[in-house]
Amino acid sequence: MSTALPGSIHSISAGAQFAFANRSQASEIMPLSNVPAAINVEMGISNPEAKPKLALIAGPTASGKTALALHLAKSHNIMIINADSAQVYSDLPVLSAQPTPDEQGSVPHRLFGYLDGRNACSAARWAADAKAAIAEAHEAGLVPVLVGGTGLYLRTLLDGIAPIPEIDANIRAEIRSLPVGTAHARLQASDKAMAEALAPTDSSRIARALEVIESTGRSIAEWRKDKAGGIGDDVELRPLVLLPPRDWLYARCDKRFEAMMDGGAVGEIEALLVRDLPADAPVMRAIGVPEISSMLSGEISREEAITLGKIATRQYAKRQFTWFRNQSPANWSRWEEKINDSNMPKIETILQSL
Repeated sequence: MSTALPGSIHSISAGAQFAFANRSQASEIMPLSNVPAAINVEMGISNPEAKPKLALIAGPTASGKTALALHLAKSHNIMIINADSAQVYSDLPVLSAQPTPDEQGSVPHRLFGYLDGRNACSAARWAADAKAAIAEAHEAGLVPVLVGGTGLYLRTLLDGIAPIPEIDANIRAEIRSLPVGTAHARLQASDKAMAEALAPTDSSRIARALEVIESTGRSIAEWRKDKAGGIGDDVELRPLVLLPPRDWLYARCDKRFEAMMDGGAVGEIEALLVRDLPADAPVMRAIGVPEISSMLSGEISREEAITLGKIATRQYAKRQFTWFRNQSPANWSRWEEKINDSNMPKIETILQSL
């Protein structure tokens, strides 16, 4: 993401503490009277700007993004727009930790559970839908707030996407059938720089780079220099990235997965399996789906499913944490500590220095 934030704070060591025991409580925020003031200044929602405002709350799963957005909605006219690749699907409201119906009814929400699990949602598709939702919010006099942890979605929306032509179906099928070693060797011969930039075992990226060079005659790296369609220059972006302490984050991941197992996730997967969707459908690979599916088939016990689900969630949170720490612009504000009433004076001091 290359979009700059004029006048932003380069780093804020502050966060917000949230508590929940199940999905219906997932968005309840601890009463911190000064948080609204912090977010006001941080996101600039109260400051008039020439460009339309777009707020963004990003970070790993279970970091409290939804809770923070809902708390913000108590004092501001906003629209919450989903930016999480799992939460776009209608099949997994519990397992993907979507806001509850009551929560979605309390403030306008968009792009939550709006797609059937049979249909993959590419970054380009989501970005187009997000643009429409953002325009709708602005037309209604609301501040759109993107909330989610899918970095590719956010990057595509803000920076645009490479205009790579449709790949020849025969070339794609042939390349996707190759062993990764063979595909990497072929990429080495046709696009050496790209081959050296990728891990030899990264099958999906190797296949993508190879199909692009062989179908278009141009390296995917060159295509990426011509990104188009991003809205980053057209909005006054107010981003906030949540990067709380990992032990705190992982404990929340564990607690939430247990709550999901007791709160309807198993029934969701039972209904999903009845649909007999392709194994490679994105919804079938969502965190928790393989683990609960194995439990339902008798391959593992409920306790094992919970253990494996927790591990998968923590691993996913770690990947997201690393992505946002390393890939989000340095001038995007970051909240890196837990927050409770005892350290609120610290936040107030930071805000007073703005």
